[in-house]
Amino acid sequence: QVQLVESGGGLVHAGDSLTLSCAVSGGTFENYAMGWFRQALGEDREFVAAIHWSDGATYYADFVEGRFTISRDRTKNMVYLEMAGLKPEDSALYYCAADRHALVRVLTRRGAYDYWGQGTQVIVSS
Repeated sequence: QVQLVESGGGLVHAGDSLTLSCAVSGGTFENYAMGWFRQALGEDREFVAAIHWSDGATYYADFVEGRFTISRDRTKNMVYLEMAGLKPEDSALYYCAADRHALVRVLTRRGAYDYWGQGTQVIVSS
């Protein structure tokens, strides 16, 4: 069974940087895409970024505006989300997710992902 465990969240100030990590286990991921989603209190879960495990192609939500970088380390089975220039509106529970089919046209959709972590909280103070 595929398992995803996020870490690295915390309380930071506006403008700070933070790197989230996701440890992936329980399968082989060459055909997968890995994604980061976030959910603020009272809001829907929204797409942040995704990466193809095999070739490293990346995709981002428009609101990222070049501030975030998704990456993966295939030797360590890790996925990362480096966040810079954080804003209070980036405060949310951040989830790591795995998509077995990695179809580009649906990578931004929550329903495309088959496995989810428990989330790691990010709070950005103004």
